[in-house]
Amino acid sequence: MAKVDERLKAEALRRQGWSIAAIARKVNVSKSSASNWCWNITLTQKQKQVLIQRWKEGGHRGRILGSATNHRRKMERIEHHVQEGKKDVQALSPRELLLVGTAIYWGEGSKKSQLAFINSDKDMILFVYKWFQMALGVKKEDFIATIFINALHKTRSTIIQKYWSRLLGLPVDQFRKTIFIKRPNTKRYSNHDTYFGLLSLRVRRSAELKYKILGLIEGLKYSKF
Repeated sequence: MAKVDERLKAEALRRQGWSIAAIARKVNVSKSSASNWCWNITLTQKQKQVLIQRWKEGGHRGRILGSATNHRRKMERIEHHVQEGKKDVQALSPRELLLVGTAIYWGEGSKKSQLAFINSDKDMILFVYKWFQMALGVKKEDFIATIFINALHKTRSTIIQKYWSRLLGLPVDQFRKTIFIKRPNTKRYSNHDTYFGLLSLRVRRSAELKYKILGLIEGLKYSKF
């Protein structure tokens, strides 16, 4: 009697436009049983449309759930490696700091003209700023900072200067006049109010320091592994 009830329920659901898989789950039978019970039921065009719509909605929900799951797993992997990275690196010795800073300057600093390090990454700027002081003995009062940013941000110039000044603990009187780049840019980006441009770090009377850094870079080039 139970099988008869299940079959009648399955047939009724099929006539409503349910899929075989959904019927099997609802009635709690195998897909083959649901298919055998409903094989002779012909769906109307409207029922077929309902079935197609449900399939699309189910697929969309599945994609959303799948995407959310993948994103969560990705963030978990990233956080795992962040913690591993912090544990592996920990505190740098003076020699390690000297070499790491030299490698960063090699990749991002000025080598052919005057000594200067320019970047928009605040963490990299802060690292090199400390490297100049702790590894190379540069005094804070010898730094010269210059901001480069699109002219669209001209109304934010004071905010931008204070941002870099606070980050480095560098007085605003050691900042040169901000360079506003007059490049056509009609598109307003979502990070407009949180973008602070490029910062150039230079050092007064730095010819000898530049030669020292270039010498360190040469040392890295010919170092043994």
